[in-house]
Order: sequence, then C-alpha cells, then structure tokens
Amino acid sequence: MGWMAWTTWTATFFSVIVLMLVAMTLWQIVSPTRERRGWLPMKTTRGDRLFIGLLGSAYIHLGWLGLTELSLWWAFAISLVFMFLMMKRG
Repeated sequence: MGWMAWTTWTATFFSVIVLMLVAMTLWQIVSPTRERRGWLPMKTTRGDRLFIGLLGSAYIHLGWLGLTELSLWWAFAISLVFMFLMMKRG
C-alpha cells in the first residue's frame, strides 16, 4: 500500500481527470463530435483536443519545475489557459 503518496492533492488531481473523462463520454453520447480543423495541423475531435491539452499541460508543469523556482500555481494558471485555448480553437 505504500507505493505512492496519496495526499489530498494527489487524489484531487486524479479525481478531476476521471471526472473530465466521464463528462467527455457523456457529452459524446448526447452530442456526437465531428472532426474539425483548428490551428492544429490535423483534424481533431473533442477527445483528441482533451488528450493534447492534458499532455501539453503536463509538459508545461515539467518545464516550469525544471526551469523556474516560482510557485506551481503559475504553471497551473498557464495550463488552464492552454487547455481552454486547445478545447476552443485547437
């Protein structure tokens, strides 16, 4: 049972990702998505943009940790803006 430090923040992080996946699944059932082309160089669906947004947010946080000493809340704010732009315009 000691393989990972399950803090409140860790549980919240994974819970939010699970909730996002459930919400996207329900949204897909209610309103099926069509591929569209935004500023990404390929046609994407909502699920594709969510995956790219989550992956990009992870890289933003890793870069932030490696390159700055500032608070991670700034990386979180940048990631929220990135995710919004990815879902809206990607």
